[in-house]
Amino acid sequence: MKKNTIIILLLSIVVLSSCHGYNTLLKSTDYEYKYEAAKCYYAQGKYSKAENLLNELITILKGTPQAEESLYMLGMSYYCQGDYATASQSFITYYSTYPRGEYTEEARFYAGKALYLDTAEPRLDQTNTYSAIQQLQLFMEYFPESKRKAVAQNMIFELQDKLVLKEVYNARLYYNLGTYLGNNYQSCVIVSQDALKDYPYTKFREELSMLILRSKYEIAINSIQEKKADRYRDAIDEYYGFKNEFPKSKYIKEAGKIFEESNSKVKDK
Repeated sequence: MKKNTIIILLLSIVVLSSCHGYNTLLKSTDYEYKYEAAKCYYAQGKYSKAENLLNELITILKGTPQAEESLYMLGMSYYCQGDYATASQSFITYYSTYPRGEYTEEARFYAGKALYLDTAEPRLDQTNTYSAIQQLQLFMEYFPESKRKAVAQNMIFELQDKLVLKEVYNARLYYNLGTYLGNNYQSCVIVSQDALKDYPYTKFREELSMLILRSKYEIAINSIQEKKADRYRDAIDEYYGFKNEFPKSKYIKEAGKIFEESNSKVKDK
């Protein structure tokens, strides 16, 4: 340990102080020297230089005591540079290679967090969102007592809300399209109901429920005469469910108006 500390200090003074020293280091075949230099660059936050050295060392050091630490540092170097997709893959490679390794808990956590940071805005493809949720759930399964568990859980909640928001956007679009080229109100109902089924505790539950009520009312309005009464009754049933769940909703006046209109149509029959 004392010897390694001395080596790192010397490298800090001699190697890391000049570009010429770094270029010479890249050409060196003294891999122990390169390994200590990579650790030193990493410790000083010079992640790009550490990454270059570690990428070369990963294969060379395979099977040695230094290989495990090198792979973890490589993942963190990518992470600290904002290359989250590559970082996540490096962490996955680490915990797959070293399932009981010294850094396995950190690797599983950062495999998920890196993907969490790399997710797209809700209107775009959400492949990384699903992958991030999966990695964070695996982390909590493997390390249920981890001090990072609460952070991981909160990230999962945020990611789930992002998935729901994508469905909210879809439901809004269907509702706004109305009867254009088909019955988009029914599509709005289906999308909203599926989102509520998959994510029952979402913060968008109130809006999705209101979109269902609005759509069922519009379906009734646009139905053929023989089906209008049943469709209005369906809207009335939806109103009661909405009112019971959200008695103080910001939409309660609008919901009440839908109820009154629907009820009057049924009474006319």
